[in-house]
Amino acid sequence: MEIIVVGLSHKTASVDIREKVAFSPTQMEKPLRAVVELPEITEAVIVSTCNRVEIYATTRDIAGGMARVKRFLADYHTISADTLEPHLYAHHGEAAIRHVFRVAASLDSMVVGEPQILGQIKTSYGYAAEFKTSGIILNRFLHKAFSVAKRVRTETKIASSAVSVSFAAVELARKIFGELSDKTVLLVGAGEMCELAAKHFINNGVRGVMVTNRTFERAERLAEEFEGKAIRFEDLFDQLHKADIVLSSTGATHFIIKPKDVEEVIRRRKLKPMFFIDIAVPRDIDPKVNDVENVYLYDMDDLQGVVASNLQQRAEEAKKAEAIIDEEIGQFYKWISNLEVTPTIVALRSKFDEIRKNELEKTLSTWKDLPPDGEKRLEALTNAIVNKLLHPPIAALKKTGQGGRTDLYVDAVRALFDLQTGAAEETELGELEE
Repeated sequence: MEIIVVGLSHKTASVDIREKVAFSPTQMEKPLRAVVELPEITEAVIVSTCNRVEIYATTRDIAGGMARVKRFLADYHTISADTLEPHLYAHHGEAAIRHVFRVAASLDSMVVGEPQILGQIKTSYGYAAEFKTSGIILNRFLHKAFSVAKRVRTETKIASSAVSVSFAAVELARKIFGELSDKTVLLVGAGEMCELAAKHFINNGVRGVMVTNRTFERAERLAEEFEGKAIRFEDLFDQLHKADIVLSSTGATHFIIKPKDVEEVIRRRKLKPMFFIDIAVPRDIDPKVNDVENVYLYDMDDLQGVVASNLQQRAEEAKKAEAIIDEEIGQFYKWISNLEVTPTIVALRSKFDEIRKNELEKTLSTWKDLPPDGEKRLEALTNAIVNKLLHPPIAALKKTGQGGRTDLYVDAVRALFDLQTGAAEETELGELEE
C-alpha cells in the first residue's frame, strides 16, 4: 500500500484555476466518498484552501491511482483533463510523505512559517474521519504530519518574525515600548493598510485605538469596528499627544505631519516616547520628524527592510525544519513498512502453529501409553521446533521492515506459504495504529 498525493497550489496554478477546482468546506462528504469509491483508492483526505487543492490517498496501484485521482478532479469540476493536467503535481512514497510534512510545517506556503495551513489540514482530516474515508494509514500519516509541524514550530524560529509590513510595524513597536497593553494607537487614514495594522496591534494587546480621516464617517465606521474613538481630521494636532503609536496612510500629496508639529506634541507629552509609522506612498510624515527627541519614525522602506531581514531569517530556520522532516520521514517509513511485515509475520506464525497443533493432536490421539508428563513435553518440543524453523525468515522480514525491499520479501513469503489475511492480522494492524 502506497501513499499518493495529487494536487495543485499557488506555485503551479493561477487563482482562476485554483478557484475552479476548490471544494466547498461545507460539502465535503460527496467528493470524499467519490474518491474512495474509485477502484484503485482505499483511503482519502481532501485539502482545499485558497492556495492549494490536494488529495491524499492510499493505493496498491501507484500509476493507476494517480491517474484516476487526476481524472476525478477534472470530471468532478467539469474541467477538461488537458486544461488541468499542466497545473497538477503527483507524488508517491517518500516524495508524498515529504510533501505533506512540508505543507503541514508551512514550508510550502506562500509565506513560509504562516500558521493557518496546519489548522486547515486538521479541519480537512476531520471531515475524512467524520465520513470514514481515512483509515489506518492516513490516520497515522496525518497525525504524524501534525506532530512534525508542531516539532518544527517548537524547535525552530520559523514563525517568530514578522513577514508583512503591517505586522513588522507591531514588531518594531514592541521593540521600542516592550509591553503594548498601556499604549494607544492613532490611525491617520482609514484605508486597508491602516485597518490591517490596527488588527495586529489589537491582537498584541494595545489599550485603545483612535481613528482620523478626511471623511469623518469613514473614521467613525472604522473606530466602531475596533471599539475606538473617531477624531475629526481638523482636530488631529489637538489629539495627537494622546497617541503613543501613530500609523499614517493617507492619499495626501504632501507632508501632513512636520517636525514643528511633533516637537509641540512631545512637549505636551513631557518627552514620553512616540512611534510614528508612515506607510503612505508618497509619505505623510516629514523624515526630519525622526530628529525630534524621543521620537521614532519608520517609513515603508524601513518596514520592508525589516520584512526582508525576517524573510532571510525564516529561510535559515527552514533549513533546520527540513532536517527535522528528513528524520521524521525515516521514522514514518519504518512504521509503514511494518504495516506489510507485521501481518505477514503474524500469519506465518499462525500457519505453522496450526499445522503443529493439528499434527500433535493426531499423534496424541493414537498414543496409548503416553507418560503423565508426555503431552506437556511434546507441546514444548513442537513449539521449540517451530520457533527455530521460523527464526531465520522472521528475522529477515523484520530487517526488510527497517529499510529493505519489503514488498519482495512479503510477497515471496506469502506465496511460498500460501498465507491469507486473517483476523489475527487485522488485530495486529489495529495495534499498530494505536
